[in-house]
Amino acid sequence: MNEYSTGPNGRRRGTIGVLIADDHAIVRRGLNTLISGEADMRVVGEASDGYEVIERARELSPDVILLDLVLPGQSGLEAIGQLKADNPAARVLVLTSFGDNDRVFAAVRAGANGYLLKDASPEQLLQAIHDVYNGESHLHPTIALKMLRELDNPALTTGSRPLTDDPLTEREVEVLRLVAQGLSNQDIAKGLLISERTVGNHIGSILRKLHLANRTQAALYALRRGLVDINHAALASEDSGEEAAPEEE
Repeated sequence: MNEYSTGPNGRRRGTIGVLIADDHAIVRRGLNTLISGEADMRVVGEASDGYEVIERARELSPDVILLDLVLPGQSGLEAIGQLKADNPAARVLVLTSFGDNDRVFAAVRAGANGYLLKDASPEQLLQAIHDVYNGESHLHPTIALKMLRELDNPALTTGSRPLTDDPLTEREVEVLRLVAQGLSNQDIAKGLLISERTVGNHIGSILRKLHLANRTQAALYALRRGLVDINHAALASEDSGEEAAPEEE
């Protein structure tokens, strides 16, 4: 049995504090039951509308915010913008029934760290929470494939192709490729023989230069620029149940 100490926010150290935002009480209860059953997760609070999630996030400082897009008061999409304005490091995982292009791309551009549909399995949801908590991106397999197929449509991806007058260094391009492949900061550091802090500095510089909000946007940017192919991209989820096309020899 793991032993936990208590941190300054009242949570056990080693646990992921999750804030659930959904306007349906039965959905919140189901999510609460699922998440609370995990030894390393804890539901720190719930919200039923777009304004309440902002207030609760300010009050509770959750590690991950599980957010529906359709909420009373203000939409989840509007809430993402406010959450990121309050705390740029906020980790937002969208959980919704809507997978249309407009909502998906708008959420990613607003700064969502992950996007899941409500038909995801419990295992997929728990993995997505872990991924987002660890600073990685996570997209529902259906969404990931759709985004990859739409990458050649400029009308849908204008926000993911920022221009910059400050070009990336060779090392930053190298780090960007590895981020797009889904590697964690720790894995990138080991591979490049540099410290995790240096990796974090490089990623911060990449996001700043390219005017991107998070790793999800960075991965999309890398795909559009041909820095990584679809078969090696983190967005082409291995959990999709679809086999990646074999590489040509």
